[in-house]
Amino acid sequence: MVDPLLHEVGELLRRTADEIVVPLFCRLGAHEISEKAPGEIVTVADQRAEAAITAGLRELLPGSRVVGEEAVAAQPGLLADVSADGDVWIVDPVDGTGNFAAGRRPFALMVALLQDGRPAASWIYDPLAGELAAARAGEATYLADRPLRMTPEALPPEVLRGAAMTRFLPPALREQVEANGKRLGTVLTGQHCAGREYLDLLTGAQHFVLFWRTLPWDHAPGALLIREAGGVARRFDGTDYHPGDADHGLLVAANEQIWAEVHGALLAGGSPVS
Repeated sequence: MVDPLLHEVGELLRRTADEIVVPLFCRLGAHEISEKAPGEIVTVADQRAEAAITAGLRELLPGSRVVGEEAVAAQPGLLADVSADGDVWIVDPVDGTGNFAAGRRPFALMVALLQDGRPAASWIYDPLAGELAAARAGEATYLADRPLRMTPEALPPEVLRGAAMTRFLPPALREQVEANGKRLGTVLTGQHCAGREYLDLLTGAQHFVLFWRTLPWDHAPGALLIREAGGVARRFDGTDYHPGDADHGLLVAANEQIWAEVHGALLAGGSPVS
């Protein structure tokens, strides 16, 4: 990976994982886990990692702003900065906090850089797997410092493997997606870690993933990685995902044909869309 910024942010995530996050894995005390909102937990690892990443990113780009998941939990108005001009970082210090707090994998550290509201670069790091993916808009996606392209081939529905996060879908849509899953080869329930879902798409372990909730720190990093590797990240109506919008629903796939097959099977009554 020759891009200095891609390298420097990647190293920042590695250091943060090595010095803060991984040492606390399976070692959290009850007093180090709390509820920040109904059904949403936070740990000291999230808080300490976000502080370290935020400081490091501001040092790399002086004058930049940071929209971190935990900072927004404390000060919701910060979320408006996602659409602001200039350099804005989006940070998920520990994606998969529920897994992390329970002492199970996967979890990941994620960062995206927006410039004048547009995705410019992104990073996902799974420290236990030792996998780091990074991308620059208009250039390439790198996995283990090597340029990556996902499969361009068309695949029949019966061999497609992916995940559908149905927990937060509206009831009627959840029923439709669960019933239509039999039209595809394998539909998994998800790993409770968006970062790992995106990495599995990049490595070919999965062909697609469907989400309902699309908070920017969960999807801005992964969506850019997928697009620069030749994949597709779109809303259910076919419009491109953008981290600044407030819509729900996101279908991500390894290529155009797979996106159409999965959309047709799960969301459009079984007929692929054009």
